[in-house]
Amino acid sequence: MRMGESETLRLRSNWLLLICLLVVLISSYLASLVQTSGGRVQVQEIKIPTQNGQWIVADLFKPRIATRKNPAPLVVVVPGFQRSKETLSNISLELARRNVVVIAIDPYAQGGSSSSTSRRSATTEGYGMFAVVNYAYDTPNLNYIDKSRIAATGHSAGGNAAIRGANYFGKIARKTEKPCKLNAIFVSGYVETMDNEVLQDVRCNVGMSYAKYDEGAYRTELKNGDMRFAPEALRLVNSGLLEKGPEIEEVEIGRYYGNKDDKNLRVVFNEGLLHPFQPYAIEPTENQLDYFKEVFQLDSGLPSKDQIWYWKELLTLLSSIAALVALVPLARLLLELPLFKDLAHPLPKALPKPHGKGRMIFWSLFFISAVVACFSYIPMAELSQRLFVAASSREQTWFFPQRMNNAVMLWAVLNGIVGFLLFFLSYYYHGRLHGVLPEMWGSRTNLVELTKTFLLSLLLFACFFQLLFAVHYFFHVDYRFVFFGARVFQPVMFILLSMYAPIFFLFFLSNSLRVNGAMRFEGEPEWKSMLLAGLANTIGLLLILVVQYSVFALTGTVYWTDGWLYVNLLFAVVPIMFILPYFNRYFFRLTGRIYLGPMTTCLVFVMILLSNTVCYIPL
Repeated sequence: MRMGESETLRLRSNWLLLICLLVVLISSYLASLVQTSGGRVQVQEIKIPTQNGQWIVADLFKPRIATRKNPAPLVVVVPGFQRSKETLSNISLELARRNVVVIAIDPYAQGGSSSSTSRRSATTEGYGMFAVVNYAYDTPNLNYIDKSRIAATGHSAGGNAAIRGANYFGKIARKTEKPCKLNAIFVSGYVETMDNEVLQDVRCNVGMSYAKYDEGAYRTELKNGDMRFAPEALRLVNSGLLEKGPEIEEVEIGRYYGNKDDKNLRVVFNEGLLHPFQPYAIEPTENQLDYFKEVFQLDSGLPSKDQIWYWKELLTLLSSIAALVALVPLARLLLELPLFKDLAHPLPKALPKPHGKGRMIFWSLFFISAVVACFSYIPMAELSQRLFVAASSREQTWFFPQRMNNAVMLWAVLNGIVGFLLFFLSYYYHGRLHGVLPEMWGSRTNLVELTKTFLLSLLLFACFFQLLFAVHYFFHVDYRFVFFGARVFQPVMFILLSMYAPIFFLFFLSNSLRVNGAMRFEGEPEWKSMLLAGLANTIGLLLILVVQYSVFALTGTVYWTDGWLYVNLLFAVVPIMFILPYFNRYFFRLTGRIYLGPMTTCLVFVMILLSNTVCYIPL
């Protein structure tokens, strides 16, 4: 490469880095404006000590209009399984826009909250919501809330926490003959505990929303998501009917039964959505806002259709993309430092383009990898439950305490090993006989070079998350879009990173070797090569989703029932898998070696996985 071309690339790279940083900062600032409703809502993180040495971390959304003289209602927002407070910031900010104080919690064992001594935390503690309601009701500190109008809402397991809270506080109200601390609850995406034993002690208004195409509907009594005749919905509505007479036999969707002042108001919504998309759609958000408008008699002047939460999602998506893209020009800049300069090698010669038998072998291995990726995922999830018993049983443990990531880790190890085997078998039986040389792989290295490469990857990792922490500190937002999210984390996550990352690295290294040593051909455009690598990485996992939802569409029941939560996890994993080869290729082009890409992406993406799921770390 001529000197002039090298200088031009360097300048373009520096400009790209600057643009990425500006996009992150501007997008985060605008997302903060959306979240605070243009400054009309104060948002801050709080930490509440609870029973048994546990604690809850939460975001407090306080409308400035809420004061001691003008107290506002309070809604405690409870995310579901493997979700943090940020994942339901949409309903939080929409309620706050309508002059409702909101406390959005990290459930126990998720986000910044502690683990729980209870293995059934959602049921016995409301994921921490019980303690938050007690605190809000009893403390004089929150003198800007109306203690007669405290409510809770949650999705999925968070919905279970809400209905259990109504039962828990209802029992206390019945025994003490005092008003129930909860005025209302809203249960989204959960109906399993809508039974007489739970409902008989409910002493508050209840709204319910269930996706008509919920993947977990096979667990309902009628094995489907239609709530018109569902015994769970009928029991809920009939539990609020005070007059003697025949019980209703069909629920009118969207109709308000009972009376809010008598705390027996009931309503059922039934949106035509899948379970994971329910919190991220306009219709269910509108229904929930209508419900709280009814029970709290809100008069904010904003119709429920007036929603802005999706702008925050789009802006944080933009900042996510920019922050990830910035890793490449930042690496190029750091490679100019004396310590790292000798890591930049000439790009190895590309592989000869396969023809005939070689082309057949290439596509055969392509599809074999996809099939293995597809059919190994659920078995590895099941195996993880047998290997990591404590985490799978929701017990506190230091031995791989992340139940869902344990499954992903085993899948990654198996597919990493399969990737290595396919690569070397292909080379031994075909590649070496047709012009492929090991020098083309970019795998030659030494201990000193590997050490420097690892230091550089650590520096890139630190810069990525340092920027995230700065964004969170100044704007109180992070990088996320629907299922994907890079969030701030507790220091203890470094211990888990040192536990999980070395095992995950096997997959990341295997991927880099295959992307750069088996899918980079002479005369092939880079965009085509990287797109093919991205598809190779994801087609197997996408096939799982195709099977799951094709069977669901045809039969009304998902193919993998017991493992449906593991399948839902793929909505967050697939995007990571698709962009991974792009980073491995770009870092390869910077260094001429296959190591910087997997070292950096393993640290960054594994930390993202670790900080976004359930984690049963001992207290």
